[in-house]
Amino acid sequence: MNSEYTITAFSENHIGLLNRITIIFTRRHVNIESLTVSQSAIKGIHKFTIVVNDTKEKVEKVVAQIEKLVEVLKAFYHTNDEIVHQEIALYKVPTEALLVSDTLEKTIRKHNARILEITPEYTVIEKTGHKAETQELFNDLDKYGVKQFTRSGRIAVTKLSQELLTDYLKEMDLIEENCK
Repeated sequence: MNSEYTITAFSENHIGLLNRITIIFTRRHVNIESLTVSQSAIKGIHKFTIVVNDTKEKVEKVVAQIEKLVEVLKAFYHTNDEIVHQEIALYKVPTEALLVSDTLEKTIRKHNARILEITPEYTVIEKTGHKAETQELFNDLDKYGVKQFTRSGRIAVTKLSQELLTDYLKEMDLIEENCK
């Protein structure tokens, strides 16, 4: 049965790594719903956050394949109840809708969104939340004529008290020291 999983992979920053990672998904016929890459809390290490909807077995195989890449230090997968996650969305609507009545402002407040910029032609609104929340705001704003809309990929941290990558690296250092 398909479920939503968030895969995190920690790596060195190398040219072409993103391509090699996405090829793994393509070969296994796993569609990427969201992908975000950023620096991690460890200097020189980057974090790939990838959201997929598939079976646990396929996700485990994908994670194992990702870990075989030389530049990848470690990869993990998590269910939604094991992480805290958010996305950010930006909406560009005509400023006229804001000036005509207070309904647009009430909609923005109802969704806990905020206005980033107002010009005579357009207003940019920002919403942080889960995909369903940002989509719901889009649906409400579309009455006013959304001119542009974009949503980021997922960013996530684990709920676990231990830090997975840090603990893994410490464990590897201990194994290396014991082998000497």
